[in-house]
Amino acid sequence: MQPWLDDLTDDLQSMSFNSTTTATEINRSTSSGSETTWTASILASIPTKPHAPSGDPCWDGIRRIRSESPNGVLGLGDLRFVQKLGSGDIGTVYLAELKGAIGCTFAAKVMDKKELESRNKEGRARTEREILEMLDHPFLPTLYVNLESTKWSCLLTEFCPGGDLHVLRQRQPSKRFNEAAVRFYASEVVVALEYVHMMGIVYRDLKPENVLVRSDGHIMLTDFDLSLKCDNSTSTAQLVSDQNPPAVAPTVDPPRFAAASCILPNCIVPAVSCFHPKRKRKKKQQHRGGPDFVAEPIDVRSMSFVGTHEYLAPEIVSGEGHGSAVDWWTLGIFIFELLYGVTPFRGMDNELTLANIVARALEFPKEPAMAGPAKDLITQLLVKDPARRLGSTMGASAIKHHPFFNGVNWALLRCTTPPFIPPPYTCRDISDDSGPDTPVEYY
Repeated sequence: MQPWLDDLTDDLQSMSFNSTTTATEINRSTSSGSETTWTASILASIPTKPHAPSGDPCWDGIRRIRSESPNGVLGLGDLRFVQKLGSGDIGTVYLAELKGAIGCTFAAKVMDKKELESRNKEGRARTEREILEMLDHPFLPTLYVNLESTKWSCLLTEFCPGGDLHVLRQRQPSKRFNEAAVRFYASEVVVALEYVHMMGIVYRDLKPENVLVRSDGHIMLTDFDLSLKCDNSTSTAQLVSDQNPPAVAPTVDPPRFAAASCILPNCIVPAVSCFHPKRKRKKKQQHRGGPDFVAEPIDVRSMSFVGTHEYLAPEIVSGEGHGSAVDWWTLGIFIFELLYGVTPFRGMDNELTLANIVARALEFPKEPAMAGPAKDLITQLLVKDPARRLGSTMGASAIKHHPFFNGVNWALLRCTTPPFIPPPYTCRDISDDSGPDTPVEYY
């Protein structure tokens, strides 16, 4: 446990989150004998949130409390913190209930504001709160309330009782999903990323741990700590067809591979062999009729080294700068892991993993036997040169047209029957231990 979590526990009056204990009510939090004042901000669009389900008990409960409150706001004292769900580098997630509102539960993500500031040194970065306030999509979190003190920030978002895909995969036979289940989860992730890119945001942290399963079995992409958005972001949002090709931004040569930007041991990987492979002629992919919607941010560039080692794109590892194409690389790793139960470039340690990402060719396990379209999609997503990677110019549109997704009704994804519907949630489903072996990890 990080030291700052002890301070948070003090601020929350040394609450216990053991599954055998009762929920703790909080009226006022204190730290080192001095009062900590919390303020709440709620999106002004609560009554008209397009994707908020009708009769959502959380919105209804918040409205009721606001109407009964003298100052018209929701405070920390209106919540019961039931149990710890998980913890990460800069925060902890708790299961919280709204007092007097049956069935109204939240995932309360409490973060150290100083740590947030240190993580936000990149000039164009945004806090997770700012990102979530921009987003409104059925496969993305709904930000209900933002509670703030001088030291902490607490985001109340939807609680997903199904846990994450990392844990769900480990509970499958042979610790992997069948191809139909992977197609379902991957298609919903593609649509979520398409919307995020349309908003000019690069997600940068796709992995099974960050894809949660809602009570209805559909997914929610979560944890936007590493997301990047430019101040004046533009995107290539347009309708294109065979007769109206997309307007592609001019190609910019990447910076020279300098020793200062090489983070691999002894700079063992030369740039030329990694990022300018010999081009191979491919069959022209058959295009389905009708115009396509293309939305890829084109002016969002970063030199930051961010992400999970096994999911890092080669351009991040090399330090040459990256854009939205990193999200399509991570989609390839994501699909590979769901199908095979492992990631393709994992080494004995982090340094070897990074070296493999840049230098080693993609290889597929012999088992399980996988159909050609699945392998081809992964291969095109895991092209080391981001300019040639599937999705880099035509975005999600090119990925949707891949044969692996044949039969997917993109307009009616939410009407598709999910491969797994989580059972009703009880506190016993989650251990109080927030370490890596937690049965269900929400963070």
